[in-house]
This record gives sequence, C-alpha cells and structure tokens, in this order.
Amino acid sequence: MLTQHQDPIAAIATAPGRGAVGIVRLSGRGLAPLAQALCGRALQPRQAHYLPFTDAQGQAIDQGLALFFPAPHSYTGEDVLELQAHGGPVVLQLLLARCLELAPALLPPLRLAQPGEFTQRAFLNGKIDLAQAEAIADLIDASTSAAARSAARSLGGAFSQEIEGLRAALVHLRMLVEATLDFPEEDIDFLRQADARGQLAQLQSRLAQVLQHARQGALLREGIKVVIAGQPNAGKSSLLNALAGAELAIVTPIAGTTRDKVQQTIQIEGVPLHVIDTAGLRESSDAVEQIGIERAWDAIASADAVLFLHDLTRTQAPDYAAADAAIAQRLPAGVPVIDCWNKADAAGVSALVAGLALSARTGAGLDALRQELLRLAGWQNTAEGLYIARARHLQALQGVAAHLTQAEAELASSSPALDLLAEELRLAHNQLCSITGEFSSDDLLGEIFSSFCIGK
Repeated sequence: MLTQHQDPIAAIATAPGRGAVGIVRLSGRGLAPLAQALCGRALQPRQAHYLPFTDAQGQAIDQGLALFFPAPHSYTGEDVLELQAHGGPVVLQLLLARCLELAPALLPPLRLAQPGEFTQRAFLNGKIDLAQAEAIADLIDASTSAAARSAARSLGGAFSQEIEGLRAALVHLRMLVEATLDFPEEDIDFLRQADARGQLAQLQSRLAQVLQHARQGALLREGIKVVIAGQPNAGKSSLLNALAGAELAIVTPIAGTTRDKVQQTIQIEGVPLHVIDTAGLRESSDAVEQIGIERAWDAIASADAVLFLHDLTRTQAPDYAAADAAIAQRLPAGVPVIDCWNKADAAGVSALVAGLALSARTGAGLDALRQELLRLAGWQNTAEGLYIARARHLQALQGVAAHLTQAEAELASSSPALDLLAEELRLAHNQLCSITGEFSSDDLLGEIFSSFCIGK
C-alpha cells in the first residue's frame, strides 16, 4: 500500500458515529493557503484558534478549533492542519467536503487518505521508525492496561533503542571482520586482538535478553487462546463464567445446553486470555449439537492450551471414565493440556487426581488455574519494563540468533572462512534493520500500514 506520498491528504481522524468532538486532519506540503482560505485568516503555528468554518457561500458549517503545524515540526513531518469540530458525522463530512472543494485552486489535488497513511508518512519522513509506527496501532488496539503501557514504551522508543544497541555492536563486529578481509597481506589478526569471539558472545547474550523481553511483549499483545473442553455437564460454562466474573454462558443441568462456541477475553496479570467454552464432547444424533461438537474440535486444534474439564462426582462411573479416555486420545499431541477436576465442593471424595481440583461454583482452585495458565504461556511477571512486540519482531530476532550461531561456529573453527563469517553477520544485520524499517520491502510496509484505521 505504498501510495503516492507526495499528494496532500485529508481524512476524518475520529471514530465513526456521534461524539463531543470530531477531527478532520490534513497533511501535505504548502497547506498554509488552504488553512487561511478555510479559516478566514492566517493561523499561528501550534496555536489553537477558535473560529467559524464556513462553506462556499460564507455560511458557518460549525464553530471549532483550528491548529496548524508547519513542516517539519508535525506528526507526519509535513504541514498538518487539524480542524476540531462538534462530533456529528454530517458536520465532519461537510467539513471534509469543504476542504476537498477549496484545494484545487490552492495546492496539488487533495485526496482522501488511505488507512494508516498519516503514520506511514511519519515513518517515511523519519519522524518515527517502523517499530514505533506499529506501536501506535498496538496502543490503540491494546486489550489490557499492561499491554497499553508496554505499547506506550515502544512508541517512546524503548524497543527501538534496544535494537539500535544490538545494531551498533553488530556493526562494530562486522567492521573488524571486513578489516581482516580487506588487508590479508598484513600480519595483523584484527579479530583476535579485538577479542571478536568475546564481542560476539556479549552480543548473543544481549540478544537473548532482548528476545526474552520481546516474547513477553508479544504475549501481552496477542494473549493466549484457551479452549475449555470436556463431556457435557462437566461445568465448562460455569468455569467460563467464573473466570470472566460474569454470566456469559447459559448454565443448566440439561446435557448439551451449549451448542456453539462462547468466547470471552479476560486478563490475568495484564495478559489477555481468550477463553472459549465449547459444546460437550460426545456422540450425538442431534444435527445442531453435532455441528457444535465439530466446531469444538476445530477450536481445540487451533488452541494455545486446552482445559480438559473432568467431573469429580462422576469419576467412579465406568462409562464416564471411558468417554474421558476417548476424548484424551483424540486431543492434538502438539497442544498443551491442563487436566482440571471440577465440582470439588460437591464430590465428597478424597481421591487423588492428576491435575488441578477446583470448583467453578465456589471459585476454589481458580487462582491456581490462572497461575498454571500463565506458567504455560511463559509469562514471567516483568511487565513494568516491557515493550510491545509482534510476531514479525520475534521472527527477525530469531533469525538474528540463527545467523550469529552460524557466525560463532565459523569463528571457532581452526581456519575461519572470513567471507562466510562476514556474510552471516551481514544477514543478521539485515534482520535487525527490518525491525525498525531501515531494511524493509514495500510489501511489508503496505501490509503493516493497511491494518491502521483511516485518519491515523
């Protein structure tokens, strides 16, 4: 989605619908004449002006605030004009239409902005790097307070500074290798004198720390998908309601009450947990229930973890135990399973079970279950120093680690092939630069910015 970023652009920058305030935003070169024509006077930079916005006949569309940010001291690095009016959709559309109407006589053709194009221009004009641009979308989309704080740290440059530190160390190491390649006739071993192996080890250690923090940040952004599975009447819907703290799913003693998936996102220590209640797993001749059961198995196959819920009051029933065993055999091998034994308050038995005993009705055992879910996800409760991260960041950092491992093996050999060593370090460098956008394809940029909302 790399558009013609020389064109001036305009968009309504607030969410659709009615609100107290709505914003029309423009960005481009030489917007001052348009601002003056629309507002009836010249605007002082970075000052709010309360005035009428008028139509072609001089009639007021609305009274509001106009702010003008001349380049390069603006969000996009271009001239930016923001018009703050009352937040009615008709008012904002009239104001946007007036801007488009005035533009042809005063500046190059003004067009409507594409999704994410304002932030894209901020990136292209060097106001932010790519990781910071992504953090803007992550801050808007944050589903927990911890995720929002971590996204704000990334937007402030915390993640980018870590990447820059790795990049600087890697550049220095590349310089040593390139120097050895460029001057083979000199009887100087640049690499041993500069302790290249020690520098590489330090770089790998620092990379491991950044990667660990990035994994935690990605967990804050994405959360984990947990499916509650088990036979009918094991208490799956009751467990969902207990975890969510609300009556989301219908609970009755009738087997097969839940016919389809019911999903709710909750948070545990700031980590989003996408909990899915599913239809009871059993053989059924009911066509509707059978569809729900098939969807339950589909959800289980794509889960990050499965809560296999057992009914403690029925553990001695041979048919129930056999059905549980059949479900266990069918669970995907690659999906972690937590065996949970429900109705501990009503079981009246003291038999030891392999898993967590809990009561969805009283809440007993739920804290232990929450901690087990966090442990399974790899959460380490270090949110205060975290920055948000995405799957592509993790992939890039893992790529850096793989190339540095190859470089380490080459450097440790009795006669290192310095050209291969240099290539591994170059590839690692490219992977790092792809995170902040110093080395990124147009396709990647298009994919990232097209996921933004219009006006941002």
